[in-house]
Amino acid sequence: MSNLGSDVVLAEPGTVVTATANGTTVLKPVNKATARLVLDVTAASGTTPSLTVNVQTSYDNGDTDAWRTVASFAAKTGVAKERKSFSIDRYVRLSYTVSGTTPSFTFGVTGEIV
Repeated sequence: MSNLGSDVVLAEPGTVVTATANGTTVLKPVNKATARLVLDVTAASGTTPSLTVNVQTSYDNGDTDAWRTVASFAAKTGVAKERKSFSIDRYVRLSYTVSGTTPSFTFGVTGEIV
């Protein structure tokens, strides 16, 4: 788990995913804030590949406050970029759903917390 400053990286540019998973949990310094994030998919391969990236948040890292999705980027099937702004609690992580035959995506999710 890492701390967020005003700039945030939830997935390093160049991250490669080939299966559905959760990203690393990030702790931000204040309880509530607004996140302005950019999903930047730079490569996609496979047969009918699809990547959906959700932003999840929790007040206590999922201990008693379950993770909940606060934003979803539209499903990506190739190179694309999308921006989103939304409110988050103290902990934040990505959840990605990958589908298709031998899918692979290279992407990053970066932005700022205000």
